[in-house]
Amino acid sequence: MNYSRRTFLKNSTLAVAAAGFLPGTSFASAFKREMVGVQLYSVRDAMRKDPSGSLKKLADMGYKYVEHAGYGNGKFYGYGAKEFRTLLDGYGLKMHSGHTRLDPKDYDPAKKEFTDEWKKLVEDAAVAGQKYVISPWIDESVRKSYDDLMRFIELFGKAGELCKAHGMKFGYHNHDFEFNTVLNNQKVFDIIMKNTDPALVAQQLDMGNLYNGGAIAIAIVMQYPDRFELMHVKDEIKATSGNEKYESTILGQGIVNTKQVCDVGRKNGTKYFIIEQESYQGKDPFDSCKDDLDIMKKWGY
Repeated sequence: MNYSRRTFLKNSTLAVAAAGFLPGTSFASAFKREMVGVQLYSVRDAMRKDPSGSLKKLADMGYKYVEHAGYGNGKFYGYGAKEFRTLLDGYGLKMHSGHTRLDPKDYDPAKKEFTDEWKKLVEDAAVAGQKYVISPWIDESVRKSYDDLMRFIELFGKAGELCKAHGMKFGYHNHDFEFNTVLNNQKVFDIIMKNTDPALVAQQLDMGNLYNGGAIAIAIVMQYPDRFELMHVKDEIKATSGNEKYESTILGQGIVNTKQVCDVGRKNGTKYFIIEQESYQGKDPFDSCKDDLDIMKKWGY
């Protein structure tokens, strides 16, 4: 299904009204408890310099859940898995998900198994308390042809099986190329959605990134209403610098209609709403995180 901006904007009011009456949902089920958290990339510089102090600041703001983007060389922001979980526990924080990129090099086709490094990554994720191991990228080398992409997507299911064995789920997180790269007359995002098993591969929708690929967030959540177990909660404005057309900003101040996207996701089973702001328009990143959390609370999250 394809959505043009003109067609969607013309019908958006009707779409929002209909969202409250989607099959399989009820008023009671629409408001089950979900988790609101923050992607630590939002305060990436501070996390590099002072992970403990940064986590304390976020906890003091009222965050209960964080998502990492800082695993490397067998450590989370310089801490072993057990140490990092202890650090999180000390601040009353949970880390149910994290971003760690899956690349072709992480699987040995001759042995038909993942490398020891990837296996350790999954084991460490489980020790740290994760429920999801999420890959936020597909290397350009494997998205030049449809066949290459399909071979790589097969690894998602294999990663799902490995994560399942450790009590977790594998997931994928979009950027922008998924919406403006076409292979075999299909957008990469649609190829991923059609060829992954939701029982093994969770989808985390980044509602901001996709605008740089020419997509509209509310259209995507209505195209695939029950596929997003997690969302990156963002708003977007025209970029003030850099090569991209849009950059993130305080929730409610941009073009995403963020509350609307979250509400449709909530009614269709999204359980994790993860705030991420990567650009700050001169504000302190921690102040932005606080403002974003306050806005989500006002919206009923």
